[in-house]
Amino acid sequence: MDRATSLKRLHFRAHHRGTKEADLLIGGFFDAHGAGWSDEEMTLFEALLEEQDVDIMAWAMGTDVAPEKYAGSILAALKTLNYVPTLS
Repeated sequence: MDRATSLKRLHFRAHHRGTKEADLLIGGFFDAHGAGWSDEEMTLFEALLEEQDVDIMAWAMGTDVAPEKYAGSILAALKTLNYVPTLS
């Protein structure tokens, strides 16, 4: 699959998680960072999308420790939480 198609697929999966909170957190994270990822980071994010939303959200908020396989730039950026849009 070419890069553009992979990014579109990841975009859809990041924005259609099942709850509004997860859509905002995971989708917002993808929107802020996805375009600049390497192929390896895209593969890691795709694996992350297989995890439960509550786990991903806990890792982002620091209320639980993420598995070592996610350590690195993606998890560090996920923890900043500066990509979550505010609702009015």
